[in-house]
Amino acid sequence: MEMDFLLFLQELHNPVLDFFFSKITVLGNAGMLWIIVCIIMLCTKKYRKCGIYFAVSLVCCFLIGNIFLKNVIARERPCWVNPDVVLLISNPKDYSFPSGHSMHSFVGALSIWYANKKWGIAAFILAGLIAFSRMYLFVHYPTDVLVGIVIGLGVTFLVHKLGCMERVKTNYENV
Repeated sequence: MEMDFLLFLQELHNPVLDFFFSKITVLGNAGMLWIIVCIIMLCTKKYRKCGIYFAVSLVCCFLIGNIFLKNVIARERPCWVNPDVVLLISNPKDYSFPSGHSMHSFVGALSIWYANKKWGIAAFILAGLIAFSRMYLFVHYPTDVLVGIVIGLGVTFLVHKLGCMERVKTNYENV
């Protein structure tokens, strides 16, 4: 069923979408866009605390998703299973599950949303486009993307929630 959906997406290919999604996916490569935004937040007094939570979330997701789950589950990518589909990007070397692009993009989007709702909405749109690009480009299954999103959002929510609880505890102890 997942492969059928990916093959359906292959029927939508045209020069405009091919160009757009092959460029949009680059924004998620190695989480670099999100790391840069995180560093900017860390360097800004107003957003520093949120930047710390952002950084912790990125590291946690990298360890959970990229280091642990990808290697334990070792799911082959759709482009490895069906090499007849011509890739518009280079063939990834690591396993498919979960999608690191999706996971880190949604860490970034939620962290930005916590700091600034307006910018957060734009970040969620970008994160959604990056996540979708991974299926369009035939390098991830829908469940890879969905689980990446869930892990990214879940870890970020927990890190921010625990960070806020620590602040409340510290404020309570200072009373």
